Amino acid sequence: MASLGDIGVSALINIIGAFTFLLAFALLRIQPINDRVYFPKWYIAGRGPPQELGGGGGQICQLNIMTYFTFLNWMPQALKMSESELISHAGLDSAVFLRIYTLGYLQFSFFSD
Repeated sequence: MASLGDIGVSALINIIGAFTFLLAFALLRIQPINDRVYFPKWYIAGRGPPQELGGGGGQICQLNIMTYFTFLNWMPQALKMSESELISHAGLDSAVFLRIYTLGYLQFSFFSD
């Protein structure tokens, strides 16, 4: 049987891993070289992503330092969108991800009380 210390170490490793992956996603998303990966709907429609989302026009690395301080601004906006709006804007996978995320948050908050 696992002790309380073992559970704490496991939780710490999982939390650090989750934040590491979130940070990697957010930083890779703003690099102009990755535009076709993170914004495929806009390229299919014949336009690139908006400049504030990383549309660098052929650059390899985002050189605007202020972009790195606001790289998580998409999260509150995505959480405020309705599910149908999110599907039309970002796709079904984003809506499923946010549904899983909010379900996990609700379960955690319920069981932590």
